[in-house]
Amino acid sequence: MIWLVNVLHLSLKELRCVLKDRTMMGAIVVSFTLAVYVVALGAKADVTHVAVGILDGDHSSLSQRIRSAIRPPLFQEAVDLDRDIAQAEMDQGHYLFIVDIPEHFEADVQAQRPTTVQLHVDATAMAQAQLGIAYLTEMVLRETLDQFHAKGLDASLPTRPIVHVMFNPNNTTSWFTSVMQLINNVTVLSVVLVGAAVIRERERGTIEHLLVMPVRPSEIAVAKILANGLVILVAVAVSVLAIVKGLLQVPVEGSVSLFLIGTGLYLFSLTALGILLATVASSMPQFGLLAVPVFVIMYLLSGSATPAENMPMWLQQVMLLSPSTHYVKLAQGILYRAADLRILWPQMLAVGGIGVGFLVLALMRFRSMLARQG
Repeated sequence: MIWLVNVLHLSLKELRCVLKDRTMMGAIVVSFTLAVYVVALGAKADVTHVAVGILDGDHSSLSQRIRSAIRPPLFQEAVDLDRDIAQAEMDQGHYLFIVDIPEHFEADVQAQRPTTVQLHVDATAMAQAQLGIAYLTEMVLRETLDQFHAKGLDASLPTRPIVHVMFNPNNTTSWFTSVMQLINNVTVLSVVLVGAAVIRERERGTIEHLLVMPVRPSEIAVAKILANGLVILVAVAVSVLAIVKGLLQVPVEGSVSLFLIGTGLYLFSLTALGILLATVASSMPQFGLLAVPVFVIMYLLSGSATPAENMPMWLQQVMLLSPSTHYVKLAQGILYRAADLRILWPQMLAVGGIGVGFLVLALMRFRSMLARQG
């Protein structure tokens, strides 16, 4: 009971310190409101209103069908180009794609002779180029198959693709980037907030005040975790309800309460990691240099930036030791697929277990730091 009472009083003290820090509170407010909104709508990787040129050497009904398929909102209306100036137009950045349809294209298709449609791409716009290639390829194939169907030749094709897109049928980028930006903000700010609290106590000399009080190192550390984690958790709740679900109109399929419970476990794990890093660093600049590689690794390899399945198998196994890997799966499962606790309990257990491991290491380091400080 004494331990709980001490943790409560220390948590209230930490909470007052955080709320009085205007710079940190401003960073939290901006990160979970404006930053999420701007990144979701501004950082677009999909194809939108891209200029396309066309070299039509066939002038057939099939080439006209392909031309008509290239239309807004993905692309602008295809513009006829002269073959002599096509490369110069792309070099000057006027067109991102140029579709080159050869002579006798429709005749070769109907006769089932080998033929090709060449696609010139300006790959300096890498994300749009990669997606645009897929879209234009699909358009050419679809119109060609429709031509087969119109001529009664589709029965000779061995397969017919049928694609079903689930959870995000229109491939809206903001539905994905908003939630992933929220996760990244939780990762960065939770570690920085609690780490800065520990280092601030040491640099200002107020940690000596704690050493003369009848409190244990575990009470000090847990109080910092609870107070700083509570501030971030409230910010996450406001961001999900007001920004992601409200302003951005992202359909939240699952339980927000379950998501906040999982976020609480993730915050427990990251704040314990923040205390661990703060006990290793002797100053705030050192803490920043130590924390940045941790942020980069957790961001790039957790599955929020790129699919984890694309990484080598040994790296996937190593990243299972990171709480961010499990939290990304948990967040996507709840917010996108309406998964419940029966499905997500392994991820929650993993996040909590990793947090306990971080906390044990942090308490060991924290006790030795206080001993040296005393």
